[in-house]
Amino acid sequence: MTKKIILSGSTVTGNLTLGNYIGAINNWTKLQEEYECLYMVADLHALTVRQEPKELQARILSFYAQYIACGLDPKKNTLFVQSHVPAHAELQWILTTLTPIGYLNRMTQFKEKSEKTNEILAGLYMYPVLMAADILLYQANLVPVGEDQRQHLELSRDIVTFFHNRYGDTFTMPTAYIPKMGAKIMSLQDPTKKMSKSDENDKSFISIIDPPKSIEKKIKSSVTDSETVVSYDPEKKAGLANLLTIYSVLTGKNIDSIVASYQGKMYGHVKVDLAEIVVETFKPVQEKYHDLMKNQDHLLKLMKEGADKANAKANQTLTNVYKKIGLVNL
Repeated sequence: MTKKIILSGSTVTGNLTLGNYIGAINNWTKLQEEYECLYMVADLHALTVRQEPKELQARILSFYAQYIACGLDPKKNTLFVQSHVPAHAELQWILTTLTPIGYLNRMTQFKEKSEKTNEILAGLYMYPVLMAADILLYQANLVPVGEDQRQHLELSRDIVTFFHNRYGDTFTMPTAYIPKMGAKIMSLQDPTKKMSKSDENDKSFISIIDPPKSIEKKIKSSVTDSETVVSYDPEKKAGLANLLTIYSVLTGKNIDSIVASYQGKMYGHVKVDLAEIVVETFKPVQEKYHDLMKNQDHLLKLMKEGADKANAKANQTLTNVYKKIGLVNL
């Protein structure tokens, strides 16, 4: 039986965080046994904001190494860098010619991000169409996304409909894959906001390559409420609920049993234990990461192999698209 196809990726801004690990990558490793999985380092998406070239190049290599260190096996998955597959940009332009401006104007992420800058670039506006191209190139059935990306995925589905109505069936209709638990890890300093690797406050997130002492310090200084009784209440105790969610996902224990084990204890006890859990979770990840970064020739070889696999699949779709819309293939 043919396996269903999954595609996802992360934009190369900052470093991958605990939130990325729990909400995305940790789930990816579980999917690689059951599905045909393609995971990309989304460097083209990073260009929607200004980048320093040398720093961007270093982050691309670092992200690729972090993917593998987190358990994504290059032999079981197609791990590639987005810019190494030219078909992403080519298909984006074709899909742009079919996408109504009104649909793009509804994108809440564009509205939120554009409010924070005086320089609104067209790339940020067109970001959702590039995301659609990413997905449709590989005929992805499932796309692991957080709730904040669900609207973009819905636009991808609309674009499939636009294309099919004009040119006939060409793409697989993608569906969101959102895990029930841990899909949205919140900031350690503002539990009303999602943990983000691009947050200006370094204390608000934990990078998967943060030193152990830094991880401990960030968790112990995380914002919680003024009460003392350990209980799970996302509305009244958002900060503590966030810590308990992290605890549950990383240990596999349900939240009720975790809460029960801390009866008569203080929030500080939860933080101390959670810091140890996170440090131990990331210990083997960090060891593998540093080994890969010391041997960049091997890393580049893996990157080239991933690009070759991704290009072969993407070009099949692009060739079919060109034929459908009337372009001449050579």
